[in-house]
Amino acid sequence: MSGLVRTAHRILHNCVKNSSVAGAVVSRTQVPVKRDFTRGIWHMSCSKRLDSTSASSNLLHHSNTCGCGCGLKALHTKDQQDQNAKAKPLGERELVEFLTEEIVAERKAQKLKTLPSEVEGFSVKGDGAEVVLTKELKDEIVKITFNVNHTVDSEDFGDDVQQEKQEFAEMRSKPQFEVDLVRGATTLGFTCSFLQDPPTTNAEEYNDIFGIDEVTLYKGEWSDKVYAVAGDVLDGYLYDLLMNLLEEKGISNEFVQKISDFSTAYEHTAYINLLEGISKFTIGK
Repeated sequence: MSGLVRTAHRILHNCVKNSSVAGAVVSRTQVPVKRDFTRGIWHMSCSKRLDSTSASSNLLHHSNTCGCGCGLKALHTKDQQDQNAKAKPLGERELVEFLTEEIVAERKAQKLKTLPSEVEGFSVKGDGAEVVLTKELKDEIVKITFNVNHTVDSEDFGDDVQQEKQEFAEMRSKPQFEVDLVRGATTLGFTCSFLQDPPTTNAEEYNDIFGIDEVTLYKGEWSDKVYAVAGDVLDGYLYDLLMNLLEEKGISNEFVQKISDFSTAYEHTAYINLLEGISKFTIGK
């Protein structure tokens, strides 16, 4: 693809960005992504959808009615109600009930029950919300780093789809990610991010699903003093060559899609762990 075509597409892509961000140099930190459809909306009616699975939860024992006067259905048994009514306020009991059903629903929706330890030859190391993928080549180390916080959004179904169907949109994580090519003490670093759907044109088809936001070169540890150049001001041909370099190191469209797949599964697991933690905190265990 010619540099002019790719440059034209990058200019059109940049036009849809917020005016406060357009043309600015992207820092080597995670940029939050707005979540349009929250999981809470998705599962607001979970109590109607769940069957006996939620009823068998070891956190709550359901009965047909609740005689304690709390106004909630099937919150606890007769044996527990006096003690629980005194121990927990109404708001906490409602929260625990919802979390119990929400956790069951989220576990049912999990596509990967066990996260892989390797992705396309890259070893995986997770530390909280941060993930590092590493692969050693002949004379260098390729390291990819991303953070799953604020990276989840729902897949867009278009304006002609009813709101009820949008509530069941698949949640996808598309994080901004750092690619570091390390040779000795020197690092050639790239900040990359997923592109919006490319605009329709009559020119040569533009297939890249990610782009370069920033390029930097430094020795030792990176700091704010290191010079970096924004990808949208690079010469078009140079931009193409740098994209080709990344592809030679294994950072292709197909691999970046796998990053999104893994990040989605990793973020979903972290979300479930958070729900379980909140539930245990609330019930005092």
